[in-house]
Amino acid sequence: MYCVKCRAKKEVSETTKKVAKNGKPMLQSKCPDCSTGMTKFVAA
Repeated sequence: MYCVKCRAKKEVSETTKKVAKNGKPMLQSKCPDCSTGMTKFVAA
């Protein structure tokens, strides 16, 4: 996943599957370095 604050791709260990308001599936996690929330939209 990509961290906007660190401006780098990071490997995350724990992700949570959620559905956005518009119905698209996404993964959410926290950056291991700066603890910023990271979101990645995925295919269904």
